[in-house]
Amino acid sequence: MRRNKKPALLCIALLSGLFSSTSMALESDSEQPITIDSNTATYDDSKAISTYTGNVISIQGSIKVNSDKLVVYFVDGDAEKLVFTGNKAKFRQKPSEGEEDITGEALTGEYYPKKNLLILIDDATVWQGNATYSSKLIEYDSKNSVVRAGEKSSDSKRVRVILKPKSKEAK
Repeated sequence: MRRNKKPALLCIALLSGLFSSTSMALESDSEQPITIDSNTATYDDSKAISTYTGNVISIQGSIKVNSDKLVVYFVDGDAEKLVFTGNKAKFRQKPSEGEEDITGEALTGEYYPKKNLLILIDDATVWQGNATYSSKLIEYDSKNSVVRAGEKSSDSKRVRVILKPKSKEAK
């Protein structure tokens, strides 16, 4: 979740089902440990899987995820994939100092820390400022703050975007 040293405003634009922005996540996020708090925790050494349930709160730098359940898959001792589930798992990230937080939710979330990739699946929504993006599938590249929603190959999996005008007071 590193970012260029030159921060820019998050500008999300719809182009053939692809959303992109120029803002980057806080540079130190990917260098931070992942902290997990939950009601229960189980580790299965033979499968290299750790499972957390009950009011799960996961934090890495400026990224915070709340979920009902979290399953962490390890490869060679490193967290390779984290799967969040529940009655809408929710995430929040500060893209850069002074910028509005990016928030999102979905029934399932997959996070790949080495790739800085968060995939929101089923009833997924992402917000920042006056913009709202909803789809069955949303991918969020937290390193580059790039959001992709929908699938080009399917007309049945549509993307809904709502861009609200700024209030006159905010201009």
